[in-house]
Amino acid sequence: MILWAQSTVAGSTPFFTRADAFFKKYVFTNGVDYKNIKGNPADLNALVTQIASFPLSGQNKATQKAFYLNAYNILVIKNVIDHYPIAKPTDVVGFFEKFYFSVGGVQLSLSDIENKKIRPDFNDARVHFALVCAAKSCPPLANYAFTPDKVENQLETLTRAALNNNSFIMVDNARMTVQLSEILNWYRDDFLLVEKSLLGYVNRYRNTPIPTSYRQSFYTYNWLLNEKK
Repeated sequence: MILWAQSTVAGSTPFFTRADAFFKKYVFTNGVDYKNIKGNPADLNALVTQIASFPLSGQNKATQKAFYLNAYNILVIKNVIDHYPIAKPTDVVGFFEKFYFSVGGVQLSLSDIENKKIRPDFNDARVHFALVCAAKSCPPLANYAFTPDKVENQLETLTRAALNNNSFIMVDNARMTVQLSEILNWYRDDFLLVEKSLLGYVNRYRNTPIPTSYRQSFYTYNWLLNEKK
């Protein structure tokens, strides 16, 4: 902990503390409490302000990684709230590409954060189980912030949880089939840098590996809002 504190720039730690409190307050196993965030936006707006001024210069890789993962998830929520109520994020034209936010002093869209910062800078396929695009077919949003000292273990835990979740990887042993999330299809190149096949990547984290003889397909992505009911 002392080494981590010394390796970060002063002013960065309060962001992770505030983000953690926000996720714990508004994220539940059955979704995000957008209604209460909309009615009480002060916590969210404070985080958006901190994201804008976050001191990225001089930060180590772990701090940058944790920051960008949190920033993406918070700004997805911000974009939902700016258009709330909505049935799906995709009902907002250009939800991921056309709305820009200040991130460490740079104007970025949600797509930019994911595809121009997180994916190329960290080269870690596990981020796809941590980035949550506000849809029901996304992996569940964690109710805690990513932190520099825990981010690697947090990513490992979330990846293992998603790939063992039968709502995310749908295994039918009787029919000898498996339906994979479209996330594995959309970002297949990231996963194939780790294993030779998508099922190989999934089995890397499965408690019970899926036989390679099972017929594989991708189920239709459910874009309905991941809202707490």
